[in-house]
Amino acid sequence: MSIPPIRLIGVPMDCGKRRQGCLMGPDAYRTAGLAAALTDLGHAVRDAGNVAPDDFTPRDHDRLHALEETVAWTTALSRTAQQSAAEALPIFMGGDHALALGTVHGLAAHAAAVNRPLFVLWLDAHTDYHTPATTASGNLHGTPMGYVTGRDGFDDFPPVPHPVPHDRIAMLGLRSVDAPERAALQATDVAYIDMRHIDEHGIVRPLTAFLDRVRAADGLLHVSLDVDFLDPTIAPAVGTTVPGGATLREAHLIMEMICDSGALTSLDLVELNPFLDERGRTAQVMVDLVASAFGRRVFDRPTRAY
Repeated sequence: MSIPPIRLIGVPMDCGKRRQGCLMGPDAYRTAGLAAALTDLGHAVRDAGNVAPDDFTPRDHDRLHALEETVAWTTALSRTAQQSAAEALPIFMGGDHALALGTVHGLAAHAAAVNRPLFVLWLDAHTDYHTPATTASGNLHGTPMGYVTGRDGFDDFPPVPHPVPHDRIAMLGLRSVDAPERAALQATDVAYIDMRHIDEHGIVRPLTAFLDRVRAADGLLHVSLDVDFLDPTIAPAVGTTVPGGATLREAHLIMEMICDSGALTSLDLVELNPFLDERGRTAQVMVDLVASAFGRRVFDRPTRAY
């Protein structure tokens, strides 16, 4: 299956949580050579620059952090995602995970327009299945999956005319899930694979089963890769570090399996906070993982700065 032109889209979004730094993520990916890595693999790549949020007027809230700004990003990103997916394979360089409120919303609209089902592979330590009413922190980067699946409580956000069915979602690498999220998810058909499951059974069988379903349905596959999916010993540049994450070998295997499936149609790269990195180490790891998802197989490369 041929891969369409790749479009890199910077999302310097830093309002989904209170700890700042993710707005530097897009430039970190550029500096780490993401475009060059993909071009070297034979892909046509265009950097479309950075998205900006729609206009907004901030207001004070008792609990929720930067609600109006997050909504403004959501509307802008939904529009951008729908337009770009019709023309290319978009890679959204974040930015915190609240960007998925907009990217998945827009990609679902694109999927409906081309009459193909959208599947979402969520690579994250967290489910991000909260609603504005259930998030204890008030940080809206913990709500994207709640929003795009059509949960109640998102009255300030754009309507969700094309919610992603739960049985088209797989969450891998979970190891930090709040009790309300756990209870809500267990009542759904989401395929959730936590790190204990991966430790006991490996990743190949559940991921193969999910990718097989995507192909059988002629689906569009959106992968949302959070830095905290990885163990912080190999990817420290994230404000939500959770020990016990995926190893480098596991992560590359997942990316290679995604590549082999030929199903990938869009990608989020989120929660990279260069302010917390060690000489660009995490950005370079993420670039290498993206390269594996797009065909790189040989690992004899020059020693990195770290």
